[in-house]
Amino acid sequence: MTSSTGAGVAGRPLDGKAVMVTGGGAGIGRAICLCCADAGAGVVVAGPGRNGAETAELVMARGGRAVWSQTDVALAGDVEAAVAVAVDQYGGLDAVVHNATSRRSSEVEIIDELTDELWDDHVGVSLRGAFNCARAALPALRGRSGRLVLMTSPAAMEGTPARPAYAAVKGAIRGFAKSLSIEWGPLGVTVAAVSPLAVTPALGNAYLEDPELEARLQRLVPLGRIGDPETDIAPVIRFLCEDGSRYITGQTIVVDGGRFTSL
Repeated sequence: MTSSTGAGVAGRPLDGKAVMVTGGGAGIGRAICLCCADAGAGVVVAGPGRNGAETAELVMARGGRAVWSQTDVALAGDVEAAVAVAVDQYGGLDAVVHNATSRRSSEVEIIDELTDELWDDHVGVSLRGAFNCARAALPALRGRSGRLVLMTSPAAMEGTPARPAYAAVKGAIRGFAKSLSIEWGPLGVTVAAVSPLAVTPALGNAYLEDPELEARLQRLVPLGRIGDPETDIAPVIRFLCEDGSRYITGQTIVVDGGRFTSL
């Protein structure tokens, strides 16, 4: 088992630290797991499906440390168990990244067609998941100057005409992060939100259905491309888990190539 040792050696700023990532089975979540492990962290991949185990195997194939904890973030007991895995495997927990979101997040729906089931799924995974992570992890984080990173979206800040449930929960997460940052500041625990723009499995499928979509989206981004999860998004989240981010709290970090300059 490994204990926290503060700043890591050059090039490995998360040496001696443990990071739990929800929704780590694919996309941005998998990229975060790989990036944090490459920086020296022991990673808990908290996800409901076997792709979480695959992420842990990928980390270990690259020489990193990872363990999969089968986790439905909407269930408090599952999240508490994942935190316990971190403490048991790595001697503690230094950062939690709540990346999980509803698998139906890309579905287009208008409010008069939005079902209770879909609303509850968004709320359960994104918002209740954030609450469960915060409540379960605080006892471990508060003794190690810990970090909580929550994923939001431009939809939370400027709205969307076709995904009101998604926008609602992502907006609530941003408010939750701000409130926790004030509450937890005296404990030495920081809280930040990240709003990313990146190629995800859902977007990749959309590219296949609409071959012109990628070019249209790229024209909207000043840097001329949609972000790569592992090289563009994950390093920012890794930094928020590092000691160098100790004075950042209550903020939303927008990582989008300049797409939304007013956020």
